[in-house]
Amino acid sequence: MAKKVTARARASARKQRDKWKMKRWYTIRAPRHPWDFKQIGETIGESDDHIMGRIYEMTLQEFNGDFTKMHIILRFRVTEVVGRDALTTFIGHHHQTDHIRRQIRRYRGKVDDVVDVVSTDGYLVRLKPLIITQKRVQTSVKQAMRSKAAEVIRAYASKNTFSKIQESILGGELEGEILNAVKPIYPVKSVAIHKSQLLQEGVISDKGPTLDDIHAGESRQDAELKAKKAAAIAAAMDGEEEEEEVADAPSILDAVEAIEPESEKVPAKEAPAEEEVAEKAPAKAKAAKKAPAKKDAPSVDHSSMSVAELKELLKAAGKPVSGKKADLIARLNE
Repeated sequence: MAKKVTARARASARKQRDKWKMKRWYTIRAPRHPWDFKQIGETIGESDDHIMGRIYEMTLQEFNGDFTKMHIILRFRVTEVVGRDALTTFIGHHHQTDHIRRQIRRYRGKVDDVVDVVSTDGYLVRLKPLIITQKRVQTSVKQAMRSKAAEVIRAYASKNTFSKIQESILGGELEGEILNAVKPIYPVKSVAIHKSQLLQEGVISDKGPTLDDIHAGESRQDAELKAKKAAAIAAAMDGEEEEEEVADAPSILDAVEAIEPESEKVPAKEAPAEEEVAEKAPAKAKAAKKAPAKKDAPSVDHSSMSVAELKELLKAAGKPVSGKKADLIARLNE
């Protein structure tokens, strides 16, 4: 009986498919507004239904390259799948807890609030501002600052779309307006929207580039990048070939001799005949007798030379260079 069960298990294992091979990669893209379907990551899933509703988190530094924003975490939710592209919606952000703790000190004041606003395109968003004062403040001062900050946030949201609110939160524009509004009440150390949350979606705009336009632009950029790489490689190879050609090229003298016509070349002198040599030999002997003997060339004064110069002469003559100056002079005079 045990053998039958084992055989059945093996047969079912053979028939079972490998789930990992069935999965495929999807490109996660940021929302159309205001990020123009920017690529922000990748995820893997068996089908479109498996990645629908999936939450993707990343830091703002990874999103736009700003190192000072590495403590801000962005959250996106996959709401639509088109081919291999997973389109998302921005659902909020938050600051890391340790960053907030570093802002709060013993002798500083903390003013926080929760403000729900509605954008012009119908998105309901919850924002949580955080104000850090330079010193501790009374409750009445905190209430005044809290009311002023909420007033600024509601006024800003009532005049802008959800995409503009996203840009103002992540770029610091809204935080700057809050700072300018509350600092006349009491000196402020810092202002931040430390958390946002999308509560309800509104009207989706059709304006802006389509996904096909984004694909065309990305393919065009890839083609340009490949062309630049190919041109750089070709230029490098051409430079190497030119160097090899210069190394193998004939010398200038050879080139001049090859170009020079034969008529201008100086003919080689013919060897003198034996009779002429015999006639000139006694005349040269007589001239040699009449000519006075040449004086020997004056000897070189080695004593006036330095040790370094003496050593160079010895090296040229192939003699040892060790010893004192007198030894070197004696060695040269040998």
